Amino acid sequence: MREAAGRTAGDAAAVLGLDRSKITLIEQGSYPISGERVLALASEYEEADAVYVDAVAEMAADRTKGWWEEHRGLVPAGILEISEVEHYSRALVTYQICHVPGLMQTEDTARAIFREVYPPLRPLNIEARVENRMRRAELLTRSDPLEYEAIVHEAALRMEFGGSAVAREQLKQLLALSEAPNVTLRVLEFKAGGFKGAGQAVLYASGPVPRLDTVQLDSVGSPAFLTEMNQLENYRSILGAMRDRALDPSASRDAISSIMNSL
Repeated sequence: MREAAGRTAGDAAAVLGLDRSKITLIEQGSYPISGERVLALASEYEEADAVYVDAVAEMAADRTKGWWEEHRGLVPAGILEISEVEHYSRALVTYQICHVPGLMQTEDTARAIFREVYPPLRPLNIEARVENRMRRAELLTRSDPLEYEAIVHEAALRMEFGGSAVAREQLKQLLALSEAPNVTLRVLEFKAGGFKGAGQAVLYASGPVPRLDTVQLDSVGSPAFLTEMNQLENYRSILGAMRDRALDPSASRDAISSIMNSL
């Protein structure tokens, strides 16, 4: 909002009566700001999109401590950021290459994956990550479940993290979740060939309004978050192309069943 208005952090600090360093922290999401102050900034910036301003103010006014804060210090900060992004999303679309989507993983699959992290994690940290992942997965099964679309490469379905028995239970869970009205599961077979974005796992989180959408990409060290409109449009296009190449939900369930029966 500030950058679009061509204003500096110093300008924002003057409006709010804060030190400039606080503005940087606010914009990074590491320092709280009230809904009233959001409205004051929007007025100063002459932001005309009232729906967008109201959505930002509502998020700022929510001072409830997120459940993910229980895991601070036990899991990387990036995982906590992903937890928060998912929590405030209206819908999620993900593409996964080697792993079954995190929100669809069984506890045993998640634990097996985290045991492969390098450098190795302590048991306490493994269990904290598993607990975090299971809590996040509740978004799909709560009373007002999140709309969720997963585009999963065949490679992920054939990975046997934890052994064949764990893999079989994982595929069984995928089939069960795919029957939920809020979940759409599509399989990208090996024979789909090459396509844009094939080598990059993606999470597209739809915010309360399109200007608050976020793309999360896995990267070495910590996740990357993209919010610029041209970046969002790029990944909407990439995910759309993947969707077009993937099997439809019914054929996807058949493909998963076939792989499961081969284990």
